Amino acid sequence: MKSSTAQSGNEMRRNPITGGWVIYALSRRKRPRESLTHGMKGKGPAAYDESCPFCPGNEDRLPEIIMEYKGRGSKWLTRTVANKYPALTPEGDQYRKKEGLHVSMAGYGHHEVIIESPVHNRQLAVMSNREVEAVIESYHRRYVSLMKMDQNMAAIIFRNSGSRSGASLPHPHSQIITAGIAPEYLRTQECRAEHYFDDRGTCIYCDILKQELADGRRTIGENSSFVSFVPYAAEQPFEIWIMPRRHKADFGNISDEEKSDLSFIHHALLKILFERLGNPDYNYLIRSCIKYRSEEPHLHWFLKIKPRITTTAGFEMGSGMSINTNLPEEDAAFLRGED
Repeated sequence: MKSSTAQSGNEMRRNPITGGWVIYALSRRKRPRESLTHGMKGKGPAAYDESCPFCPGNEDRLPEIIMEYKGRGSKWLTRTVANKYPALTPEGDQYRKKEGLHVSMAGYGHHEVIIESPVHNRQLAVMSNREVEAVIESYHRRYVSLMKMDQNMAAIIFRNSGSRSGASLPHPHSQIITAGIAPEYLRTQECRAEHYFDDRGTCIYCDILKQELADGRRTIGENSSFVSFVPYAAEQPFEIWIMPRRHKADFGNISDEEKSDLSFIHHALLKILFERLGNPDYNYLIRSCIKYRSEEPHLHWFLKIKPRITTTAGFEMGSGMSINTNLPEEDAAFLRGED
């Protein structure tokens, strides 16, 4: 008997982490090479921009410099600064004001920018492995420092690359935002993982990793610490997860060896996106546990990359379901270079 995909060209898959469904509308898809139209074209930015606040020599345009990670000598490789236009600020507290059904509180948190290079046009995909290691090390140091603060309940490390991703400046940079609350989106996923553990006695993320390695069709690369793959229910074309082999809930608990291995596999994937997909705009984020849950047996941190190949439209907004025009198995094969 033929599958529903073979009969109609379409399929639906359930995301085991969120419980949501993803529609695979293969009848609407384009061939991979025909989709690669959103990368940076033309000459691109120069190596230095005198108007850019992140370029060396323009320190007077920066708010507080929080940390510098230096290479050999005195030259900095990365620089962490306070965001000039923060979403959340450390002023205030977590006191909640109630007015009937409505609840509000001060916008407490931290919002920092990790400037990834002194060079204005040196994106991660074209950096050296040593430079990418410096970026991962900076992520880890700032994450650990911020999560030591009692009021910070969750931290999101993320990168927006290109205008379609929401980036406001071309100079290579990432951001980290902490909040004084546990976001409902994260709490819900942690609860689902807890229910899975209570039912089966195993971590859902570890089980996903085992199944992906056994199947092999969606894997892209691996090293001694990490495996990269297109998830079974990828919400967008060429979505990629980088999953640690070692079961750890908290990004803050990774070892020096894991930081080095993460930089290598992450760098390799960004180079693949750059070369195979024509340098598309993308977002990536590190998904770690909410505070005080770092030893939970059902939680597992990972890194997610989402190229901005397609645009969310009305049906997705109205239904909460994603429409993906590519099959994960075919995307993984394409990223592995199997044309």
